[in-house]
Amino acid sequence: MIRNIKNLRLFDVKGSLLKDFAEYPQNDLQAFDLIGRLIAFAEKHAVKGNAWQYYVAYFIASNENVFSLACERKRGVSGTLFEFAYDDCRILMDAFNASPSALPTAENSLKLLTDFKSTLTDSPLPYADLIKRLTSDLAKCKTTQAFLDAVTEFYRAYGVGELGLNKAFRVIDDNNRAKLLPITCMDNKRLDDLVGYDLQKQKVLQNTKAFLEGKKANNALLYGDMGTGKSSTIKALINEFYEDGLRVIELYKHQFMHISDLISKISGRNYKYILYLDDLSFDDFEVEYKYFKAIIDGGLEVKPDNVLIYATSNRRHLIKEHYSDGNDIDPMDELHRSDTKNEKLSLVARFGLSIYYPSPDQQEFLNITRQLAKRYGVEMDESDLDKKALTWAIRNGMKSGRMAEQFVLSLLH
Repeated sequence: MIRNIKNLRLFDVKGSLLKDFAEYPQNDLQAFDLIGRLIAFAEKHAVKGNAWQYYVAYFIASNENVFSLACERKRGVSGTLFEFAYDDCRILMDAFNASPSALPTAENSLKLLTDFKSTLTDSPLPYADLIKRLTSDLAKCKTTQAFLDAVTEFYRAYGVGELGLNKAFRVIDDNNRAKLLPITCMDNKRLDDLVGYDLQKQKVLQNTKAFLEGKKANNALLYGDMGTGKSSTIKALINEFYEDGLRVIELYKHQFMHISDLISKISGRNYKYILYLDDLSFDDFEVEYKYFKAIIDGGLEVKPDNVLIYATSNRRHLIKEHYSDGNDIDPMDELHRSDTKNEKLSLVARFGLSIYYPSPDQQEFLNITRQLAKRYGVEMDESDLDKKALTWAIRNGMKSGRMAEQFVLSLLH
């Protein structure tokens, strides 16, 4: 049975299954309630194996404290902090290797939990493989020092808490403060899975690699026609570089007021963040872009080195333009229209890298369609495939990578 779990000083056990199991439930109802919660956890995480050990590993990986954050920042841990961490790991190792078998009438249930078989084939959670890896590493530990070393190495390699475990986040308003909410259901496509636009993908890839390596990198604007893979390129980066410490935070223009608060939350963490602004554009009456300009470049607050901004848009200059913007003097309106034009262009100038995604020509559209058909296992004569693809494009009014994929998927029905 778990011993002395309340003596943990660095790790917060409040509200965890670890704490509840340690309190020795005295009746069957309490015991089976706890087991039920552990079953629900194991099923959600698609556990195959020892559900109890997986939970303890998850608890360790998700627990932000002074020790785990110091390890994440790759600081050496010694002195009093090391002594506390060592003692806590002794207790956690006991918990990891114990089975809460002292629970009344629960023996059969607990035997099943040590060899849990989820109905899910794979976990939808992005960090499931990391927890499995940590569980396996901890199971091999024979001493407290080895256990502490495994925990320390995990924190240094992958970080801790929600920011360490999850790939991407959205921002929600929490009493006028920015709160990060993990996005756990995501597409697993990588850059090689995206057909076409190789030059564009290579530019984004080079810029992102430089950013992850601590080199100078540019804020990037991916602009062009709809359905050409701008958003898909950025989403693929999340899967490509997750284990290298890349995290993506999705923002919308009505949330720009939260950017300063958001940056204060993430600037001290040992990850690289892309603030992702999808389908960005502004009408004349929307003034949020002025605040956004200051955040990107020009305000007193410096954007930290671990934050980069990637935006996608169908508009090259992001802000709605008029023919009259080119007339320097307009007696019926603003005196110096060129000032207005410069004001509008100054936003896009904040992006050091602008990458154009044009609609494919007919041949490129057919090449994309053929490659996607092969990937999805569609068997059809190439000439018939081409004719049907062009008919589909004409009927839907455009040629694009998205349209090609929608056409190929229609053939699977």
